[in-house]
Amino acid sequence: MTYVDGFVAAVPTANKEKYIKHASDAAAVFKDHGALKLVECWGDDVPDGEVTSFPMAVQCKPDETVVFSWILWPSREARNRGMAKVMEDPRIQPNVNPMPFDGKRLIYGGFETVVEE
Repeated sequence: MTYVDGFVAAVPTANKEKYIKHASDAAAVFKDHGALKLVECWGDDVPDGEVTSFPMAVQCKPDETVVFSWILWPSREARNRGMAKVMEDPRIQPNVNPMPFDGKRLIYGGFETVVEE
């Protein structure tokens, strides 16, 4: 089964185009190091919750938009090897491809696929 890295972040709405460029540039690096697919989604219908929600989880401010992203890998082993290479790749270093959002509020995790249709 495939393995998925998932991400949720709050991005300044004014940085949408910068974010798209950042994500597109990073996607090439991840794919060069074994990722099968990357998907970046700009929040369109992301309601605030009363107990929990995407906006609450990333402390989304009124001038920010929630993004939801994932990277599909062939396996966890491929992800571990690929991610190590990605982190060393000069194309993804902050001085070359800076994150146009507050990375301290980024939520991420790796997930074992249990149903894939």
